[in-house]
Amino acid sequence: MKTVYNTTTIQELTQRVDKIQDSSKAQWGKMNAYQMLIHCVKNEEMLLGKRAYKRNFIGKIFGKMTLKSILKDNTPLKKNQPTHPDLIITGQGSIEQPKQQWIALIKEYGQLSANQMNELIHPFFGKMTHEKLGKYAYKHIDHHLRQFGV
Repeated sequence: MKTVYNTTTIQELTQRVDKIQDSSKAQWGKMNAYQMLIHCVKNEEMLLGKRAYKRNFIGKIFGKMTLKSILKDNTPLKKNQPTHPDLIITGQGSIEQPKQQWIALIKEYGQLSANQMNELIHPFFGKMTHEKLGKYAYKHIDHHLRQFGV
């Protein structure tokens, strides 16, 4: 299974992000390109330990089981899944700054070792090991890139 800690995977993902344009249209969901980029920047900041969100009550009940299901194989994330309220983005804007910010955050994964990352407490999934975080981060990034056809 792919992980964001692999140099080749990081290069593939950043090249795909770079293909997103202002005119890129979502193949599913409600977000425009700008909203998706801001959503993903905030998500990467959270997964990299730079931002924290309040733990979700439903996640406390179903989070571990859901994460296990997501990471069991290479199946992409399902379309139109719910997200944390703080990661729902509205508004319009230029995509260039958030696109470059997202690329920089994705590249940060390549510099992290398991020893550098504390165990993350995800607002829905709960405690995530370095390995699980790497696999989930890849799936989330891939999900949104596929959403915009790149």
